[in-house]
Amino acid sequence: MRTVLYLVQKEFLQIFRNKFMLPMLLVMPVVQTILLSYAANYEVKNLSLGVVDHDLSPMSRQLVATFGASGYFTVYNTVFSSKIADADLARDRTDLILEIPPHFERDYIREGAGKVAITANAINAVKAGLAIGYANNIVRAYSLSHASPVAVNRPPAAIQVEYSNWYNPLLDYKTFMVPGILGEIIALIICFLTALNIVREREVGTIEQLNVTPIHKWQFILGKLLPFWMISLVMMTVGLTVGWLVFRIPMLGNLWLVFAYTLVFAPCMLGIGFLISNFAESQQQAMFTAWFFLLIFILMCGLFTPVDSMPEWAQWLNTINPVKYFVEFMRLVLLKGATFADIQQNFFTVLGYAAVVNGLAVWTYRKRV
Repeated sequence: MRTVLYLVQKEFLQIFRNKFMLPMLLVMPVVQTILLSYAANYEVKNLSLGVVDHDLSPMSRQLVATFGASGYFTVYNTVFSSKIADADLARDRTDLILEIPPHFERDYIREGAGKVAITANAINAVKAGLAIGYANNIVRAYSLSHASPVAVNRPPAAIQVEYSNWYNPLLDYKTFMVPGILGEIIALIICFLTALNIVREREVGTIEQLNVTPIHKWQFILGKLLPFWMISLVMMTVGLTVGWLVFRIPMLGNLWLVFAYTLVFAPCMLGIGFLISNFAESQQQAMFTAWFFLLIFILMCGLFTPVDSMPEWAQWLNTINPVKYFVEFMRLVLLKGATFADIQQNFFTVLGYAAVVNGLAVWTYRKRV
């Protein structure tokens, strides 16, 4: 173990001497957590609304005012021709068209029901779906608050639904995003650094001095792994502190379990980085190869889109995605207060993943050029 400790000491000296690496390890997690948590927003606001009002009644004006006061829509203009409104939609001046038919107020008072037409720009399907959902809720709330005498005299519905939101009662998207972003940032940084570390020494020529020594391959890999392993705990500490101070993320679970899981997860990404560096001949090759895999890992990990909504083949492919397990773990422990019994399958899967990847890294490393 003395040999490994000397290698660890060497790695820390290189890290502290590198003026670029320390800011990358300590400042980048803070900046990325804050920026991504505010930027990766599932809420869609300030939607541009085009109105075609054929009725021009007090009720139609109140309905349009309700849309404008909702906080989700900004009334772009009110016109009397559907062609003009369609032209604005085609030019991306509006995101949604609300068309109110003639005799809207008269039909609503006499029959207890009225109809409006909603047309959305569905080039961005997610934005269009949310916009229509907001519009439906606004129209429904408006109809309940302006119930006509005919509607009031009708018998109430047989089933009334009461709902509540658990684990995120205010539906704050930052509560959902921040735990996953912490896992993604740690995976991204330590994988990149380890992928570039060995290749950089190979380009500089210092690795040749280590190859001629009687150091075993496992000692060399372990000496490279331990410093970044420790740094991953520092990064997690910084990330959790930012999440609590800036975003008030509820940390319901045991934080010791979070750090224990980080100790198991970090070797997964470190092993992938070492494995890439064993085959890369330059830092540029290592960087592009690491980015190729990390981009797939991040987009498929469930951070931005639910894993259950993916095709079946993608869900099977996701079983070898280590970032997916980390994002799932962080949300379960921090937001739901899950215990080790709840995440033990995830834990041992990642532990086995780390053993396999690092075993491959040791096996494929060559001390001869």
